[in-house]
Amino acid sequence: MNSDEQKLRYPHGETLPVAGEALTVADGVRWLRMPLPFALNHVNLWLLRDRIDGREGWTVVDCGVDRPEVRACWETAFTQALEGLPVLRVVVTHMHPDHVGLAHWLCARWQVPLWMSMTDYVLARLWAGASAERTPQDGGLTGDSAVRHFARHGLVDPEVQTQIRARDGYYANLVPDIPSQFHRLVEGDGLEIGGRTWTIRVGRGHAPEHVSLWCPALRVLISGDMVLPRISTNVSVSGLEPEANPLRLYLNSLRELDDLPDDALVLPSHGRPFIGLPVRVAQQFAHHAARLAEVMDACRVPCSAYDLLPVLFHRKLDVHQLSFAMGESIAHLHALYFEGKLRRTLDEDGVYRFQKT
Repeated sequence: MNSDEQKLRYPHGETLPVAGEALTVADGVRWLRMPLPFALNHVNLWLLRDRIDGREGWTVVDCGVDRPEVRACWETAFTQALEGLPVLRVVVTHMHPDHVGLAHWLCARWQVPLWMSMTDYVLARLWAGASAERTPQDGGLTGDSAVRHFARHGLVDPEVQTQIRARDGYYANLVPDIPSQFHRLVEGDGLEIGGRTWTIRVGRGHAPEHVSLWCPALRVLISGDMVLPRISTNVSVSGLEPEANPLRLYLNSLRELDDLPDDALVLPSHGRPFIGLPVRVAQQFAHHAARLAEVMDACRVPCSAYDLLPVLFHRKLDVHQLSFAMGESIAHLHALYFEGKLRRTLDEDGVYRFQKT
């Protein structure tokens, strides 16, 4: 446990749910933990006891990636965690594969609707496997489009480019389909679940329109990836929106959580449920302030985003992590560039470099 984690309180201690089984974390709220095929090897999902149109059952929040081992964990959950009751709807916090990957399967299996924000639903539909066969993949996530995007920011190593190019179809392989219909979740709306109101809180920067859910009656926040207890949330610039400034959006979204109480129980997508939201938000502001200061110091001489990787990341990165790291490096450069603290040049080699003004 790092020093920041030690400043948070974990009501369930070191206890983790066994794959496919659930732990109760609040009245009518259960915690599932599913495997991921990455260095970040798990995602948390949530079961909320519900009643819709006279039927008793469960609302599922987030789904996991579409892999046989995750489907197997869900099959275990259906028999051991649902008390013999059906799934009544599926809520997805955002469009990343570990959250939306199995939405199509869960919705089809239980004949229930999907609930998401509009922006994230549309992007998931664009990039999912069934749509990918009909739609050119030019979103800068993987393949040739990602190679071009990262090359503009200094990643020109042919061997690494080959590895990134080989990841074409990464999203579609983890998210093979998306339901053709959905219910839209909108900032400030109340979603009635099990006789309690969960308020929709939309955050930006990590995903275009990330949904968190706040229940005042339970004092529980399902934070998704917007607030995590141990790692910092990935905030990246992709080739889909190459002039984006997502770090500003992310920090602004964190400020909008100031109205939540200090004793709120936070249910994150990775790590353990914790209490100490204001502390964790303050840690995130401090973290990014430190990273921005490091970028400013490095940019006393012209730097590309690729040049900054050893400044921002002090560990060996595999190709999966490298893609996120490049996006984060660009995001920090853009935050300073759009504030006027850095100037940008497109040099003769076709690479953007940034330097202090």
